[in-house]
Amino acid sequence: MTNNSSVDGKSFIRKINDKVIIVQILVVIFLCINFVLITTFFMKEIFYTNMRYILFANTLFCDCTNLVITNILLNLSYFAVPIPLWLCIILFIVSSLCNFVTPLTLTAMSLERYVAICKPLSHAELITSSRALQGILLINCLSIIPFIVILLLFFSSVSLSLLKHFVVCSVEMFILYRWQSDVRSAISQLYFLIMCILIAFSYIQIMKVAKAASGENKESVRKGLRTVILHAFQLLLCLMQLWTPFIEAAIIQINLSLFVNIRYLNYIFFNLAPRCLSPLIYGLRDEAFLLALKHKVFGSKKKLRKERGKRKKLNLLR
Repeated sequence: MTNNSSVDGKSFIRKINDKVIIVQILVVIFLCINFVLITTFFMKEIFYTNMRYILFANTLFCDCTNLVITNILLNLSYFAVPIPLWLCIILFIVSSLCNFVTPLTLTAMSLERYVAICKPLSHAELITSSRALQGILLINCLSIIPFIVILLLFFSSVSLSLLKHFVVCSVEMFILYRWQSDVRSAISQLYFLIMCILIAFSYIQIMKVAKAASGENKESVRKGLRTVILHAFQLLLCLMQLWTPFIEAAIIQINLSLFVNIRYLNYIFFNLAPRCLSPLIYGLRDEAFLLALKHKVFGSKKKLRKERGKRKKLNLLR
């Protein structure tokens, strides 16, 4: 199977090889895992009325969307399929939004743990489901700013008539000058510097409470501390994913074939795997969520066995 397309008079032929098939299989597997986690979230009222679980669900929704959009973009780029520029912009707006939503949500979850442990008397008042929805709205607004800046810089250098043109969609096409790339890099670094400061602040404050705590309270504080450490690790994985475009931008100047291969590897190791495995790990660490997950997975299996048993008995009676 091959795909033939023409862009600016040049013909591109890319074969559907093992790498393409493997990536599609991984995407389907991870989407199924996230779907199970999302449906588990809606099983109990405690999950969708608790800020921590609402934020966790937000990362799951975001990661599922990110998987679908980035997989579409990756395949369009790999097979050099031209699409209208306006559609490319929409896809990249969604992709850019998802790239920042997850790390910003992790930061918000760390701050929630800080309030729960360091300011327990204010926790019930400050951390509510309505505040969680307000926080998600703020996170989405902050997440879209970087790409809006890139888009404004892009259209300040080109004509709006380009919207009618067909292009092979890639983030590199929005970077026309070196200074635009520097602005993009500066925005990403500023965001992650602020997020790292907030997570470090949460960790230090919880550490102080942990030293002063005793008995059962001390164990609870330690759990909160481990949660913040996990958020910091997840944030590091997200940071690695945002560094990949700069690596790819350097490689594309050297060799186009190498660039395509590196982009696929980056997608698997720094985009696909971290964004799917880390939510699963976080979900398994929470006792209430783990019990609900076990009930959903193993409970459904028991129901199927009972139904099969009933059918067999009915068949025997007949």
